Amino acid sequence: MPRFTPGELSVMQILWEQGEMKPGEIQELFPEPIKNPALRSYLSILFEKGHVTRRKVGKAFYYKAATRRQSAFRQTLREMVDAYCDGSNEALLMNLLRSEKLTDSELLKLKRLADDDQSGPSSRKGKRK
Repeated sequence: MPRFTPGELSVMQILWEQGEMKPGEIQELFPEPIKNPALRSYLSILFEKGHVTRRKVGKAFYYKAATRRQSAFRQTLREMVDAYCDGSNEALLMNLLRSEKLTDSELLKLKRLADDDQSGPSSRKGKRK
């Protein structure tokens, strides 16, 4: 999956939040002023890359996100881990923990989350209903 440019990402965020839209509707929600030709360029590129679909209704095209937000997030995160942390998820987490000023409460929540994950699915089988 190719990376998004900042403009492409702005379009995708609007489509992820709003659903199917016409270019004029996207233009109204765009985070900064954008001319119609520039927006249509983003949409064409996203369409060619397979990140959006479009359907024609009369003379208008309606665009819809084809790439799911979670898929794009995972791919971007994987690229960051590979580029900045030598592919190590642990290094990413350690860097985040060191760079963020977490409260004791937030650290405790993370510890509980880690403890829950270490207990594994086998210990949760009897707890599901």
